[in-house]
Amino acid sequence: MKRYCLACDLKNDPKLIAEYEQYHERVWPEIEASIKDSGIVSMEIYRIENRLFMIMETTTSFSFEAKAAADTANEKVQEWETLMWNYQQALPTAKKGEKWMLMKKIFDLKHS
Repeated sequence: MKRYCLACDLKNDPKLIAEYEQYHERVWPEIEASIKDSGIVSMEIYRIENRLFMIMETTTSFSFEAKAAADTANEKVQEWETLMWNYQQALPTAKKGEKWMLMKKIFDLKHS
């Protein structure tokens, strides 16, 4: 298993944040299937104010590149991603079009 942590921001609007959370209470089945099919075994998203933090646990064969290619070819995933951009905004240091940014692990209690 591999673990990845990523961050993304939401637009700082309480109404939009509430709508975003409602969508994540009922994620479309096609989106859940695409996540699982890519080798993501577990995914959790946390929020503080308008900052999101995602923890993903994946199979050792998981690849961000393969996931991106599969998502590009999946019409329902593209529809979801377009919808989510109504709520999300890139972190200040993100490249154009980049949403979720991989975080760098800086501490691990098990290995200190």
